[in-house]
Amino acid sequence: MTGRSPKVVVIGGTYADMAIRCGQVPSPGQSVTGSALSYTITGPGPNQALEAALCGCEVYLISKIGGDPFAQMARNALVESGVNMEYVTTAEAMNTGVIVTFVNAAGENATCNFAGANSALQPRDITNAEEVIADANVCLIHGQLPQETIVSALRCTELYGIKVILNPARPLEKPTQETGDLPIEYFSADIVIPNLYEAADITETSAANIRTAKLIGSDLVTRGVAYAVITMGKRGCMVVDRNNADQIPAFDVDLVDHTASGDAFAGALAAYCAVENDVRAAVKFASAAGALACTKFGSLEALPTKAEIIELLQKEDIE
Repeated sequence: MTGRSPKVVVIGGTYADMAIRCGQVPSPGQSVTGSALSYTITGPGPNQALEAALCGCEVYLISKIGGDPFAQMARNALVESGVNMEYVTTAEAMNTGVIVTFVNAAGENATCNFAGANSALQPRDITNAEEVIADANVCLIHGQLPQETIVSALRCTELYGIKVILNPARPLEKPTQETGDLPIEYFSADIVIPNLYEAADITETSAANIRTAKLIGSDLVTRGVAYAVITMGKRGCMVVDRNNADQIPAFDVDLVDHTASGDAFAGALAAYCAVENDVRAAVKFASAAGALACTKFGSLEALPTKAEIIELLQKEDIE
């Protein structure tokens, strides 16, 4: 692509991730002593935005943070990376979303997620960012936000003919809803990227396995999606459109921590699709990014650069 850098708009939640190491995860009424504490900024918004930026895109993040110290942490982490924070707004009376994880001596964990200010991202936040969305090459949306906000974003992208990649995760206010009841706007997305179990829920398929992945993907395409990219972990991805269904194999890497894998995949996919209109090649590129994110601990700090992704792809081609 010549001229300007490809532009990607990411709409997703922002969280502060607090991990506490302890001998054992406390049971109800029990108090235990922690041995280590770490905290960092995470969430599909920051992670996917940074990955797209690391792949050479001009990136705008639309998200909501609270009026607390974690909010400044989030701004500092992303401003330094080059992600545009103009549309990351503050709900002063709320806390930034928090993920608290207890990790025991065996590496097992228990997690509590607090949505915080993410639940205050409203359709007017999408309207306020309409100009930048209208000028984007790709809009990448994570569904774990208020549903009316996701619908508003999808309507905005459709109005301006912007390519959309959607992770149709359950909305914040309806964590137990039947995903088969998703609004019709969700199926206007150019590419949906659910994992196998999410895809099975959406299509109300009882058997979520690789043998049914093609049928599940075909169901999503029949509902209006142009491409269904079903992620299946170490079994790779199934890419389904109206003409074909292809399995893209996973990359063989030494697994250290899979925390940022899905977000690296999504951010890299958006970056590739912002430049080229080859979804299968984009999925391979994104799969390499997801694999590399598994080779390091953490979230933001584990995300690979474009050069690292290309190096892995070239190594795979040689082998």
